[in-house]
Amino acid sequence: MKTRHKRIALIAGGLTVLGIATALVLNAFQSNLVFFFTPTQVMAGEAPQERVFRIGGIVQAGSVRRDGLTVLFAVTDNAKTIPVSYTGILPDLFSEDKGVVAQGKLKPDGLFQAREVLAKHDENYMPPEAQHALDEASKNTGTGKS
Repeated sequence: MKTRHKRIALIAGGLTVLGIATALVLNAFQSNLVFFFTPTQVMAGEAPQERVFRIGGIVQAGSVRRDGLTVLFAVTDNAKTIPVSYTGILPDLFSEDKGVVAQGKLKPDGLFQAREVLAKHDENYMPPEAQHALDEASKNTGTGKS
């Protein structure tokens, strides 16, 4: 084999390995990507049906019910409300009328089955996406603070 042919084969092999590595990294990134949605977006059908995503908003007052380790509660953005079911130990800061982000899947019956629940860490903090969504929902329903 000539030196020129060896060089071309080496470059082609290197490009093939680089292409496979890129495809594997992008596939791993795609499968671990989790999107954030508000209850209004979920009710509008913008959330994926068969994929894990996050839903954020406020825990609706009077909606928390406990049955052993299973907790049922509702997440609202002051416009729409989504029922959530979570089995496990909730964060210490989880309470009604406080911000929450839950990660899981939406069941066909409209119940959001959470795998993980995150509560905001103090009275002043809320994820920017959740705060923006709440502000938009309040503005659209006319209940916003001005």
